[in-house]
Amino acid sequence: MGRTVRIEPYEGPAGGWGSARSVSGILLKEKVTPATVAGLAQQNKAEGYACVSCAWPKPARPHPLEFCENGAKATAWELTTKRTTPEFFAQHTVGELLGWEDHALEQHGRLTHPMRYDARTDRYVPVEWDDAFAEIGRELKALDPDGVIFYASGRGSLETSYMYALLARMYGTNNLPDSSNMCHETTSVALKNVIGSPVGTVVLEDFGHTDCILSFGQNVGSNAPRMLHQLQEAVKRGCTVITFNPLKERGWQRFTNPQNPVEMMTGQETVISAQYHQVKAGGDIAALMGLCKWVVEADDRARAEGGAPVIDHAFVSAHTTGFEAFAAAARATPWAEIEAQSGLPRAALEDAARVYARSKAVMAIYGMGLTQHVLGEQNLYMLTALMLLRGNIGKPGAGLCPVRGHSNVQGQRTVGISEKPELVPLDKLAEQYGFEPPRHKGRTTVEACEGILSGEVRGFIGLGGNFVRAIPDTKRMEEAWRRMRLTVQVATKLNRSHLVNGEVAFLLPCLGRIERDTQAGGDQAVSVEDSTSCIHGSVGQREPASPHLRSEPAIVAGIAKATLPPNPKLDWDAWVGDYARVRDAIEQTYPDQFAAFNDRLFVPGGFHRRNAAREREWKTRSGKAEFRTPPRLNATGFADEADVFRLVTLRSNDQFNTTIYGYHDRFRGVEGTRMVLFINPADMDRMGLKEGEEVTLAAHAHDQIRREVPGLRVTPYEIPEGCLGGYYPECNPLIPVWHHAEESKTPAAKSVPVRVVRAEPPRLPG
Repeated sequence: MGRTVRIEPYEGPAGGWGSARSVSGILLKEKVTPATVAGLAQQNKAEGYACVSCAWPKPARPHPLEFCENGAKATAWELTTKRTTPEFFAQHTVGELLGWEDHALEQHGRLTHPMRYDARTDRYVPVEWDDAFAEIGRELKALDPDGVIFYASGRGSLETSYMYALLARMYGTNNLPDSSNMCHETTSVALKNVIGSPVGTVVLEDFGHTDCILSFGQNVGSNAPRMLHQLQEAVKRGCTVITFNPLKERGWQRFTNPQNPVEMMTGQETVISAQYHQVKAGGDIAALMGLCKWVVEADDRARAEGGAPVIDHAFVSAHTTGFEAFAAAARATPWAEIEAQSGLPRAALEDAARVYARSKAVMAIYGMGLTQHVLGEQNLYMLTALMLLRGNIGKPGAGLCPVRGHSNVQGQRTVGISEKPELVPLDKLAEQYGFEPPRHKGRTTVEACEGILSGEVRGFIGLGGNFVRAIPDTKRMEEAWRRMRLTVQVATKLNRSHLVNGEVAFLLPCLGRIERDTQAGGDQAVSVEDSTSCIHGSVGQREPASPHLRSEPAIVAGIAKATLPPNPKLDWDAWVGDYARVRDAIEQTYPDQFAAFNDRLFVPGGFHRRNAAREREWKTRSGKAEFRTPPRLNATGFADEADVFRLVTLRSNDQFNTTIYGYHDRFRGVEGTRMVLFINPADMDRMGLKEGEEVTLAAHAHDQIRREVPGLRVTPYEIPEGCLGGYYPECNPLIPVWHHAEESKTPAAKSVPVRVVRAEPPRLPG
C-alpha cells in the first residue's frame, strides 16, 4: 500500500479545525477549481444544488455555508479535474484493475465516454451511445423480464427514478430493489405496520420544540454532520440528548461549530449527549424494554398513590391498541435479563427513563444500528412503543426520525422504485400510459442476490452505486455475477462493480447532479426528497466533466426507446427535453403527494409530503397505532456461544457508503489503513491478543461455506465486551446472504456472528 499506518486516540471534537483541515485536504487532492470552491456556497440552498451525499434536510433559512465535511468531500469527489478516459482503459485490463483498491479506482477521476467490455482483450473499449442503447435493447428483449434486475442506488433524482420505474414495469417486471433494501427497508416495513407510515414523522422545525432527544444506532458526526447544527441549538436551549450506541461516536459527544468564529478561535465545545450508554450490539430491544418497564411501573406506582400518571392514558386509549398486553410483558420481564441482553446496568436505564418521563416532547433519532439486525423490525416496534407510552408521535417536537443515507433514497421509493406492487398505484399507471403493469412481487436486494447465485437472474441494470461491493457475501456474489448475460452500469466514476461483468457489459457515464444539465428545453432542474419527506429542487452549477456525458433521464430514455415498443401516451424525448413534463406526470400519478409540483419546486426548506401518522391518522390494519411485544430481547438472531463475537460493520469519517475518500478515520484515530479490528481490551486479554497483531475474522455460519477476512490489525477500543468493530464494505464477505432482517430482508450487518482466528506461527525447517 505504501502508506504509513498510525493508530492513536483523537481528542478533538466533531467539527472544529479537524473538519476544516479535512475539507481543505480533499479540495487540494482532487485539484478542484476556485470556481468549484466558490460554488460550495450554493450547496443546499433554495436556488442551488442539493448535496449528493446524505439526505439531511435543507433548512428554509440556511447557514452561510450549508454543507458539512462529508458534503464538501462528495462535491470535490464529483467535481474533480481528474478524468478516466478511453486511453486509461486502453492501458489497463479489467483483470489488472481488479487488483486496485476501491479508493484508487474512484479517485482516478470522472468517466468521460460510454464503454463496452471486450472479453477477448479484457478491456473496456469506447462505444457510441446509440450503438450501446441498441445492443442493450436487443439483449433485454431476449431475456425473461423477471430475470432482470433494475437496481437504483439512491442518488438519482425523482424525475429519473419515476422514469426508471416506468421503464422496468413497461418491460414487464417489478424487480426494482434499491439501496433502501440494504439500510432502511426495516423502517419502511416496521413503521408501516405499527403507525401506518413507512417513513419518519419528524420535520426540521421539530428540533426547535423538543426537550429530549433519544438517539439509537446512528453516527451523526460521519453520516449526517449537518444535523449537529440542530443538535447544538437544541442543547443550548435546554434539550437533553441521550445516546445509545455500542461505540462512542464523537459527534454525539462534543461539537465545535466550524461556522462560528468565536468557537473556532477559542476552541469552545458543546457537549451534545448528557448520557451515553454503550449498549451491546443487538441489545437495543432489551435496552428499550428497560425504559418501557420503568415507565410502566412508575405509572403503576403513581396511580396507586394517587399521583400524576406517567403514561399518557388519554392518547393510549384514543390512538393505540395492544397496550395492556405490552404493559404486562414489560412488568414481567426481569431486570436481570434486561441487563444481560443490553449490556447496561439497571441504574443507567432508569436514569434515561426518568428524563424521558419528565420530558413533554421527545424525538427518537435512529440509524442502521437498529435496522440491520435479524430482529431489526422488533427494534423499531419497541422504539415506537416507547414513544407511544407518552404520546410522542403527532405533536410538535416529538416523533420518529430515521436518518437516511443517500440524498434521494427515500424519494425514489415515493415515485415507484419498489419491488412491492401494493405500494405503487398500478391501476393509475395502467390508465395513464395504456399498458398492463406486472402485478406479482419483484425481488428485494437479498432476493436479487439469491437469484444471481441460483442463475435465475440473467441481467442487471445499475442506476448508480457500487452494488457488488455493497452487498453481503462478496466473494460468492462476485463468482456468480460473471455468469449473468447482461450487466449495465450508469455511473460518474469507476468502481469495483464495473469490473465484475456479465458476458455483455456496458459502462455508461452520466452527468453529476452538480453539473449543468442542458437539454432541448434549456437548462434543467431536478428534485430530491430528504429524510423528513420534504421535496427540494436542485439546479446544476458547473460545466460537465465531458461533452460525451448524458443525463440520467436521457440514459433511461435511451434504454427505454431501444427496448420498448412505441407508446402513443408517452414521449420519452419530450420528457428528456423538459423535466417539468416528468414532474407533471409524477403529479398526475401521485396527486395527493405532489399537487402543484412544478410551482412548489423551489419553496425554501422544501414542501412536505403529507404524513398521516404525523397528524395522528393511523393507516394500519387496526386503524390505530399498535403496541407489539417482542418475542425475545436479543435482536441478533443467533445464540451466544463461547468465543463467538457480534461484529458491527462501520463507516469511517473518510467515506460515504461504499465511496472511500481516503484512509483517515479521524474520530477513531486510524490513519493509513482500513484493515482494522476494534476490540475490547478485556477480550484481547482473554484471547491473548496483542495490539497490532494481524488476525483473520471467520464467519460463524452453519452452511459449510468458508467466509473469511484476513489481515485485520488488532486495535483496542472502547466497545462492549463480546462485540467487535470492522469497516464496511471490507467486512461484507463475512455476511451470508441469508443473514438478514426477518421481515424486510435488510442484511443484518450490525450483528454478524464471527470468530477471531490467530495467524499460525511459521513452521521451523525440519
